[in-house]
Amino acid sequence: MEPSFYTLAPTFPRIREKIRSYQFLLDQRTAGIFPIGRSLLDRGIYAVRLGNPRRVSLFVGGVHGQEWLTCLLLFRFLDDLFSSIAQNRPLAEVPVKKALERQGLVVIPAMNPDGISIGLEGAAGAPGMEQQVTALCDGDFSSWQANARGIDLNHNFDAGFALCKKAEREAGILGPGPGKYGGTQPESEPETRAICRFIRTQPVRQLYAFHSQGEEIYYRYGENTPARSPLIAQALSLSSGYTLADPAGTASHGGLKDWFIEAFGRPGFTIEIGRGKNPLPITELEPIYARLIEMLLAAMLF
Repeated sequence: MEPSFYTLAPTFPRIREKIRSYQFLLDQRTAGIFPIGRSLLDRGIYAVRLGNPRRVSLFVGGVHGQEWLTCLLLFRFLDDLFSSIAQNRPLAEVPVKKALERQGLVVIPAMNPDGISIGLEGAAGAPGMEQQVTALCDGDFSSWQANARGIDLNHNFDAGFALCKKAEREAGILGPGPGKYGGTQPESEPETRAICRFIRTQPVRQLYAFHSQGEEIYYRYGENTPARSPLIAQALSLSSGYTLADPAGTASHGGLKDWFIEAFGRPGFTIEIGRGKNPLPITELEPIYARLIEMLLAAMLF
């Protein structure tokens, strides 16, 4: 682990350099790094793969701009996984190297690199679109969650999209802004299309989308919720102390885990890490990680 990396917020250049730092650790038979697409402002959206490529769990972070601590959490987990593999030693009593012979993991630490950049840097995080993003939030970037077009990516998936739009209208959300507006049609955004395209071509056994905050786990969505999802959810809850819950209002439809469950009938989960006000302070990373390490390992291996 590089302590210095976890003392600063993850600007895009630092995310890119962190991804590159894994290159020398890779065994191409069991690990790889690759882009799954590019953001609206042409930033790369990267994936890191470990273990069996024919049977994978997918971890996704950085879906919302001010929830960048999820990005650091997944990098923190990757650091420990690479270290465990290199030294052939257990992580939290799990023999990672052996376990990954059977089960694979793909981690997308930052699905929304533009949103993270805007959340951290304000208008400067959207080169060429400074005026547009400033107008969308009246110059107040403290609650920025969307991509550079002002579309909330976790409302942009094709799962109850009409119901999502109805809830937005009832909440007075009528157009692009810092968050909660899902666009005019599902998969309108390059970030959403990139991850949908990736999932459609990969053997993803279960999906975990990391958000903040609330210390809650969501696992249900409509009639396609798999029969094994409650058992997995209970295990995740027991290992983390997080509460099983259901989202409400505008968060009830249009999300990544909603689409995954509806489209594929496989287990999907939203995990709301930490407690407080976004962005959670970087000092919370280590306490959150210490609490969730067993849950992350379990989620990887189901």
